[in-house]
Amino acid sequence: MRTPGLAGRLVAGVAFSSLVAAGPAAAAEPAFSAARVSADIRTLSSDAFEGRGPATPAEDKTVAWLIAQFRAAGLQPGGTPVKGARGWTQDVPLQHASFLGAPRLTVSGLGSWTQGRDVAIRAPQNGGQAYDLSAAPLVFVGYGVSAPERQWDDFKGVDLKGKVAVVLVNDPDFEDEPCVNGCPFGGKAMTYYGRWTYKYEEMARRGAAGVLVVHEDKPASYGWATVVSSNTSGTFDIVRKNLAASHTPLEGWVARDAAVALFKASGLDFEAAKLAARKRDFTPVTLTPKLDVSYRAKVEVIHSKNVVALLPGRSRPGETVLYSAHWDHLGIGVPDAQSDRIYNGALDNASGTAALVELARGWGKAPRPARSVVFLAVTAEERGLLGSEYYAQNPLYPLGTTVGAINMDGPFGMAGGAHDFTISGSAKLGLLDLLVAQGQKQGLTYTPEAHPEAGGFYRSDHFSFAKVGVPAVSFELGQDLLKGGKERGEAVYKDYVEHHYHQPSDEWRADWDLSGVPQALGMVYAVGRQLADGHDWPGWGPGSEFTLERDKTATMRK
Repeated sequence: MRTPGLAGRLVAGVAFSSLVAAGPAAAAEPAFSAARVSADIRTLSSDAFEGRGPATPAEDKTVAWLIAQFRAAGLQPGGTPVKGARGWTQDVPLQHASFLGAPRLTVSGLGSWTQGRDVAIRAPQNGGQAYDLSAAPLVFVGYGVSAPERQWDDFKGVDLKGKVAVVLVNDPDFEDEPCVNGCPFGGKAMTYYGRWTYKYEEMARRGAAGVLVVHEDKPASYGWATVVSSNTSGTFDIVRKNLAASHTPLEGWVARDAAVALFKASGLDFEAAKLAARKRDFTPVTLTPKLDVSYRAKVEVIHSKNVVALLPGRSRPGETVLYSAHWDHLGIGVPDAQSDRIYNGALDNASGTAALVELARGWGKAPRPARSVVFLAVTAEERGLLGSEYYAQNPLYPLGTTVGAINMDGPFGMAGGAHDFTISGSAKLGLLDLLVAQGQKQGLTYTPEAHPEAGGFYRSDHFSFAKVGVPAVSFELGQDLLKGGKERGEAVYKDYVEHHYHQPSDEWRADWDLSGVPQALGMVYAVGRQLADGHDWPGWGPGSEFTLERDKTATMRK
């Protein structure tokens, strides 16, 4: 899950054209229950569900629970057909890798780097089960960005074969205050070039032996404990034809203190090196120490499940509105200071899953819409948006006639309602006017995203749909809370990110104020209802990077 933008918010990705034409007379809004959502969060995040890790007994329990809820809501199976009839699930084959013992890394002149303290190395996803690298050069490549459209090249022709790239997290504009270098990446808001996933992909394209992302809390938008918990207990990926094109043999993060020592051993000041990396004329720097790496790993293909429920449309069933949420979390992992090893994932994302179920209950009791509505509970979001990526590559309903994807990724309403709403990221879309109008009906004003530097648009499942052209965006309740205003909203956000995000302490609490849940669900239902009863098709705004993919299926939307 992406780092949450506030407490008391719903993350929803929706897709609309600039102004969706009004459909038939709007159906009465269902009654959504905060108490039911709270009870469902409590169930899904209990120790009995063991953190909902994919391909564990906890997955079987979670999938069975979801099917039971969707069936009780009056929905039909919407998954992969079995003997001519749709089942409740979509099989998602995943490559799973886990270390057989801790990986060993030694830096000449500095000694050993310890997994979890100095580095957070991911189990290999390039298909290899053993790796021994001796005296590999370490090359600092700045932010590791190649962006011809922005006249930016951090590599300057350097050959990375046999070398380990050391890169900074986020993109060159993050600390460029106030646009000293012209902000070629658009300012504070993170672009995809700032995401660690891009950096891994780019180094693989260049044939590097490995990549180490230097972790810093602010540009990453989360702490070192989150890096360790998210990367050291095994990795997953969808099964790919060319693994080496997506992954280097060594992928991981290096703690800031270890990175500072590495640069010092090369006669460099880390902060000065960062400053140089913000400029177009930056050139890669070969660091003095060499790196030895050795690991052994178990690599296997396992099978996880997306859970899919369907509400068939009454007149245009071949056109689909899609709601989604990820049911998975981190499972059982590294113990915290209290020796708790279960990463319960109450807000991330039992809350979004509970919201998806509550929406299904509302839709099940409402008048049947013209278009079909699909409820998709995806797996392995925490492992890189894998369940949604697999669906996007293997859709059960044609992408060209998928009107839009509405995604819910917690935290879902732990601090009450809000005066405002926002959208995540800086995606160009024609939805905002419609959202503003709907917000006015509910007493919500629009506020730009509070933390665009966190790169939220690229960190939740709606991004998987956007990449294949399906309009999708994140809708959130804002940080101007009804109780305590913006100051409290920011304080709750910081507390969650620093102390609970991807930690065992993300547990259900009786003192949450879930009064904002009906407000958020009402907003999501209303815009989804307008889509499902309307005739218009969503579109991306002028200049959007997702327009070209959407245009490829234009003939399907008549």
